[in-house]
Amino acid sequence: MASRSCSSSYLLLFSSSFLLILLSFSLEKSHALEGRKAMESHFHTLELSSLLPSSSCSPTTKGKRRGASMEIVNRHGPCSKLNQKGAKAPSMTEILAHDQARVDSIQARITAQTYDLFRKKDKSSNKNKRVKDSKANIPAQPGYALGTGNYIVTLGIGTPKKDLSLIFDTGSDVTWTQCQPCVKSCYAQQQPIFDPSLSSTYSNISCSSTVCSGLKSATGNNPSCASSTCVYGIQYGDASFSVGFFAKDKLTLTPNDVFDEFMFGCGQNNKGLFGKTAGLMGLGRDPLSIVTQTAAKFGKYFSYCLPTKQGSNGHLTFGNNKGVKSSIQFTQFAPSQGTSFYFIDVLGITVGGKALSISPMVFKTAGTIIDSGTVITRLPSTAYDNLRSTFRQFMTKYPRAPDLSLLDTCYDLSNYTSISIPKISFNFNSNTNVNLDPNGIFTSNGASQVCLAFAGNGDDDSIGIFGNVQQQTLEIVYDVAGEKLGFGYGGCS
Repeated sequence: MASRSCSSSYLLLFSSSFLLILLSFSLEKSHALEGRKAMESHFHTLELSSLLPSSSCSPTTKGKRRGASMEIVNRHGPCSKLNQKGAKAPSMTEILAHDQARVDSIQARITAQTYDLFRKKDKSSNKNKRVKDSKANIPAQPGYALGTGNYIVTLGIGTPKKDLSLIFDTGSDVTWTQCQPCVKSCYAQQQPIFDPSLSSTYSNISCSSTVCSGLKSATGNNPSCASSTCVYGIQYGDASFSVGFFAKDKLTLTPNDVFDEFMFGCGQNNKGLFGKTAGLMGLGRDPLSIVTQTAAKFGKYFSYCLPTKQGSNGHLTFGNNKGVKSSIQFTQFAPSQGTSFYFIDVLGITVGGKALSISPMVFKTAGTIIDSGTVITRLPSTAYDNLRSTFRQFMTKYPRAPDLSLLDTCYDLSNYTSISIPKISFNFNSNTNVNLDPNGIFTSNGASQVCLAFAGNGDDDSIGIFGNVQQQTLEIVYDVAGEKLGFGYGGCS
């Protein structure tokens, strides 16, 4: 009996041990699977070709939207009509050089408007450096206003309507186009230059008008007079400029969205790096911006989706398209610091599921703006160093490539067809978390030089900028009257 009892106990003990081993193995397998799923949820696995430029245009369907909706294209991409007829797109090195000029200009402008330092410096060092023509004088060196962006929309000016392709820019206020006659110079543009003498609704604005004096805040330059007609002058960070009459004419966004007496710049002396566009659309906060001038109908509400360079197109929509896109997350705008820029509060950044150890005060020191015209996001040096270091740790299996201008984390992916990269997300105030599209993480100069699309400011005291590469494919909603910014996914589809 004792032997049988021992045997039964042994079998019971063996069975229990075996079950424990099976349970332990099952738990380990389950944990490994969960770990793998968690790891996969923090990475993008994608075809390398999706990050590389395309030579063919593959427009997406915008779908039905409320408000006035216009198509946006990347002016250097295959969907841009400005790139037809053998036009050569600038190199990535050239784009990044122009981008840095814009960033320098933005930071100088914000410093000037916030601390009133630029005006004192300008009086002492620039008073003899002026461009003279028969209409107006403007500073000759890179100065107070901003540079240009990558994205264009087409609108109509005049009666009969003339279609004009303009760079759209949230960092500028005045909308302007080149006009006949070109008193001194006009750069080459794709469409015929607007001739105000052929529009029955065109009129110049008087020097004595209050809107003429308002040009100071919108352009950074005092207006001039020519035979009692108001003359504007805008200079950009790369020394491009536009000078001409400040005027009124009919604006046509869509056949159902037409505005009489829209105020804009009719440039008769224009020079710079505007590609073959006809000018610029200003989407800033100033009373002279297109956002404010159309506020009676659209309530200072607009949204856009910036397409990638792979061929898909996007949209710029005026008015509330609520109900078209669900799950828009909103963050409150930060104080504008006396400027017309759109300031936002960055609280943190996550890379590959890892929240970076960056004090929120690093982002608050100088603040951050969102800007459609800046290409590469600029971060405080402390934040960028942390982002770069963490990103590199996740990418050790891929061979490094030489730096590309200001981009210092590049990879040679020419031997890969698919890659896995850590997801990057930004945390803004109001508990708003935004995951970037893979095209918002990398930019490429071909498969052998694919680079992290961020750069450091060099210090923590210069303004941060959330650039247009990081905005790609997102639905970006500006509720200017409500003082908030929205983010949604799949905005171009």
